[in-house]
Amino acid sequence: MTSERPSRLRATIKVLRPHQWSKNALVFVPVLLAPHGRTSFELSHAALAAIALSLCASAGYVFNDLMDVAADRAHPTKRRRPFAAGDLPLGSGPPLLLALVVAAAGLSFYALPLSFTAMLGLYLVITVAYSSYLKSKLLVDVIVLAWLYTQRVLAGGFASGVSISAWLLAFSMFIFLSLAFAKRYVELRHALDENGKLRSRDYYAQDLPMLASMGPTAGYLAVLVFCLYIESSAGTVVYSQPRLLWLICPVLLYWISRVWFLTHRGEMDDDPVRFAIADRQSWLCALAAGGVAAAARFWPT
Repeated sequence: MTSERPSRLRATIKVLRPHQWSKNALVFVPVLLAPHGRTSFELSHAALAAIALSLCASAGYVFNDLMDVAADRAHPTKRRRPFAAGDLPLGSGPPLLLALVVAAAGLSFYALPLSFTAMLGLYLVITVAYSSYLKSKLLVDVIVLAWLYTQRVLAGGFASGVSISAWLLAFSMFIFLSLAFAKRYVELRHALDENGKLRSRDYYAQDLPMLASMGPTAGYLAVLVFCLYIESSAGTVVYSQPRLLWLICPVLLYWISRVWFLTHRGEMDDDPVRFAIADRQSWLCALAAGGVAAAARFWPT
């Protein structure tokens, strides 16, 4: 009789979470915002960095799923992950994890600067620490998540040789902190145990109002950082008409507010970044912001 379980290959691909690799496009941000424009060298190195980070991230997902098998089996959606569902034997996890780490390290070591290789190693260490310990610590978990996204931006600068401004790092940290809070809010709302506590996390049902307060606040702080950047001297280095960037602010405010309205209504995906990638309104906001940024950069002085 034909098994209803997915094939081993399909389960292996699923545990790598290739849909999450799109997040590593953040390494291109420093290149796209570089004041001198883009070069083929910078773009090719950013692409290699995205591949290396994707392999490293998949290694982190494999490790996380191995560590969380018991908790995932009790979760309404995560129980369908390959290890938790039994579609992939636990014994295949360590060899797969090792292969991914070796592939990521080899690519980084031979094709990219050592500074990026160091960032890749740091990313893996933080990911492992998060999966094994930090994710169970109140507030530390969301700060680490926000940093891992911000680190992708920083790693892109190291890979391409483009310097990263403090403005970009501050904006990234706040915007991703807001999304990390949204992720925890969704998980807390839908995965409480009989004691009113989020399984394997240090959050309780009564923490929902706090998350709903701190999350939008972090997003609005990102907008504030962007506003201060517009009026700083740093903006004139990249943009010929930096004050046109003020038109992006209402777009950011709309997008952040909408994310949190959907989160509060229970309509948000358990991964807000994945939601943003698939959401039509988010793409329209990104296109509008990108169009304004292009006009501000190339408008004749």
